[in-house]
Amino acid sequence: MKEELYKKCEGYLEEKIPRISHSIQDLESALTNESKSSAGDKYETSREMINIEIHKLSTQLQQFQKLQVTLELAKRNAATEIVKMGSLVEATNAIYFICIPIGEVIVGEKKAYVIGAGSPIGQALIGKSVGDSFSFNAVSGTIVSIS
Repeated sequence: MKEELYKKCEGYLEEKIPRISHSIQDLESALTNESKSSAGDKYETSREMINIEIHKLSTQLQQFQKLQVTLELAKRNAATEIVKMGSLVEATNAIYFICIPIGEVIVGEKKAYVIGAGSPIGQALIGKSVGDSFSFNAVSGTIVSIS
């Protein structure tokens, strides 16, 4: 199951990163065309709006690229008896994969939550071992297995 979850994470990033990059390229092209067309306050406002959008998308792109690095680090971590980045944790209440935050994922007939180590549930699980209990918000459980 762990390999399938890694593939889902890779697919998620492979879909997001090129889409954002393409949007940035489109906006940069629009910015170039805008500079050739009009003049005055309307021109400056339009250019500024495009620049703001480029900045927002660039920030998102950097965040997804950081997630790509995090995913690679998680892949390198060998399975241990203690929950850490890259651990697949089966608990009494759910299956959690500590990797990048993409949410609920279905693999075969099983549902897993792919979460970041910095998330509330990730923080509750990190450092725990089989048999340990954890809780966050109104959710609690016990770790059954770690791989």
